[in-house]
Parts: sequence; C-alpha cells; structure tokens
Amino acid sequence: MNLRKIVVATDFSPSSDAALRLATILARDHQATLVIVHVSEPRPAYTVAGVYASLPAGNEFADSHHQLLEVRPSDSNVPCEHRLLIGIPADEITKFADEEHADMIVIGSHGRTGIGRFLMGSVAEAVVRQANCPVLSIKSPAQLPAGA
Repeated sequence: MNLRKIVVATDFSPSSDAALRLATILARDHQATLVIVHVSEPRPAYTVAGVYASLPAGNEFADSHHQLLEVRPSDSNVPCEHRLLIGIPADEITKFADEEHADMIVIGSHGRTGIGRFLMGSVAEAVVRQANCPVLSIKSPAQLPAGA
C-alpha cells in the first residue's frame, strides 16, 4: 500500500490520541503527510418562532481551532497539517478525505455499546461505511509497540 496522505481525526479524547500515535507510525514508515482534522458541530439555536437554526460562525470555533493546533505527532520529522471542519463529523471527515485524495483515514473509536451507541451513534462506524479509502479504526486503549 502506497501511503502519501493520511487523515487522522481527533475529538481530543484518549482514543483519538491512540489513533494519532498509530497514524504517526504509519506516516513515518511510509514518508506520508498527516492531516489532523477536527470537526466542530455548530451549536443549535431557536428563533422566536421556534424554528431550528444554527448560530452564526464568528469566534464560535476559536477554542477548537486552538486546541487542534496543539495536537502534534510524537515524531517531529513527520510532516503534518491541521484542518478544522464544520458540520456532521462522519460526513465532513469522509468528504474531506475525498477532496484531499487521502490514502487512508485513521480514527479512534470510543467503543460504546448498547444505549450509549444508540444515543451517541458511532462516528468511526459511519466513517468506515462512507469512506472511499481504507479506514483504520483504533479502539482505546490501544497498546502500541515500544518506541511508538
């Protein structure tokens, strides 16, 4: 498999950290670029008439963008880029991977089951279903080899 661009999704959780560690190893070994993405969902608002709308963009996502820029591969020799996306996480991740011609998506999975999965859904599962490229889903806690 020829990997040149790897999209790694983060929600700033321990499972995302595990995904980043593994994506960093893959990028290092294949001399690929990591594109670290985070998807922020617009906060809902209701108008006077009770109609659902989204709040205007502005500085709403400044904290997420700042937090995203702090996510770095553990190997400083691995080139990386950061992208803050706005929308529904699985849709935005797969659309971005298509637009960027990504060779792989690496994403952490929280491993929710039962009612938690029903209520929260599974972004990782939706990405696996929707993606046009290979997806590596990492269930936290992932045990990586020494030196990773």
